[in-house]
Amino acid sequence: MEQFQMLIGGKRVDAVSGKTFESENPYTREPWATVPDGSAADVDLAVQAARDALNGEWGSMTGFTRARLLRKLGDLIEVHAERLGRMEVNDSGKLYLETVGQAKGLSAWYHYFAGLADKVEGRQIPGPTSDFLIYTRREPVGVVAAITPWNSPLLLLSVKLAPALAAGCTVVVKPSEHSPTATLAFAELFEEAGFPPGVLNVVTGISRETGAALAAHPGVDRVGFTGSTETGRSVAKAAAGNLNKATLELGGKSPQVVFPDADLDAAANGIVAGVFAASGQSCIAGTRLIAHVDIHDELVERIVEKARRIRQGDPHDVNSQMGPMANKVQYEKVMHYLGIAKDEGATAACGGGQNPELGGYFIEPTLLTGVTKDSTVVREEVFGPVLAALTFTDEDEAVALANDTEFGLGGGVWTNDIGRAHRVAARIQAGTVWVNTYRLFAPSAPFGGVKQSGIGRENGIHAIDEYTEEKTIWVNVSGVNRDPFAFVAPKVEAKAQG
Repeated sequence: MEQFQMLIGGKRVDAVSGKTFESENPYTREPWATVPDGSAADVDLAVQAARDALNGEWGSMTGFTRARLLRKLGDLIEVHAERLGRMEVNDSGKLYLETVGQAKGLSAWYHYFAGLADKVEGRQIPGPTSDFLIYTRREPVGVVAAITPWNSPLLLLSVKLAPALAAGCTVVVKPSEHSPTATLAFAELFEEAGFPPGVLNVVTGISRETGAALAAHPGVDRVGFTGSTETGRSVAKAAAGNLNKATLELGGKSPQVVFPDADLDAAANGIVAGVFAASGQSCIAGTRLIAHVDIHDELVERIVEKARRIRQGDPHDVNSQMGPMANKVQYEKVMHYLGIAKDEGATAACGGGQNPELGGYFIEPTLLTGVTKDSTVVREEVFGPVLAALTFTDEDEAVALANDTEFGLGGGVWTNDIGRAHRVAARIQAGTVWVNTYRLFAPSAPFGGVKQSGIGRENGIHAIDEYTEEKTIWVNVSGVNRDPFAFVAPKVEAKAQG
């Protein structure tokens, strides 16, 4: 059993209560680490530490210095990627090859936003007269609360943390109780990178009340959250109580639209990767296959063939291609949805339940046919390796089916018709649309959702603006001492007498 401590004010500490909880390895279904069980009292200490850092050394640093520290942090992440990745495997059951690769790729976020840290600037504004100099400053919004999920904890922290640090903010993180250890280990790199104490603080806790206390804390100035739409609504309400802004990256039910002229083998590969990677536990998973009626059966056959070849097993094994569900709660949720699908008349072209050879939290890659646009597995986010297939006959129907959802996070279009590709991508209501590819992500590309999939955008040049406030400054340059009661009467032109 590995033992971890929280990071508050640059110090590794236990919870105020002294309580701990265990993190379960979803593959072995055995606890592997002990983590502090923090509460609102620990949140208070972390927020105060972040405020002290903001008002201290960190707050007085220039963007050039922040850029240097961010670059150093990015370099250290590459050095420690192996350890960080293995912790994510132990916590969430994701594949070792994916978590380590993702951990190595995290450095790009810190290097990218390091390049923006010394370019946070205002502008001069033309005034109504020459008596005034008017200009703006972009200043850090203050203390940021980052509440992160269990499926990709370090990546989904970095999309918040990197721009927040570049802007000059300080951060308090509450990672999911299902995958806290990688975040705690990652926080240890901040001292080595040279960040002042309190710039990053991490509070762990098994109760949702700990995250709620952070989102609603009066000492927090902005909230960044990734998770379910239901929890996102609660976070938004908590932030609104303090009149704080919140960036919310929430659920999805993303469509994969395949036209008859598409390269079907490429489409099948993209669809399999889009829904079965990470065992389907991804907000952007392409869980709705919308295939033209002429190619539906052939495409389903190709997907089924590929899905049946997926090797499930120990996520630490480099030969494994798909791991278990991340925790018991998620396993039971997915199994519940599969039961509903069966009751509603769906047919499993492949999969459909627990992997009989592995047991545990393993669920087979599943493709469901015989569903309608009103089926529960088509309407609701399953967050597992479950793909539901629908058909269409023309472009308008394809777009209508793609948009017939309360979500709008991602979508895919598969076609060799360049005009159709751009036309349909423009009509799909989603924050990101991939054409002849799927599930790509980069620090330079804005990411977020529409409708019930969230508010705001992460990544990209303008992400840094989410963590700054614009201040306008007026300077009297006339040298004239103005009498506040000396009003100039308006001129009235005399009308000519006829």
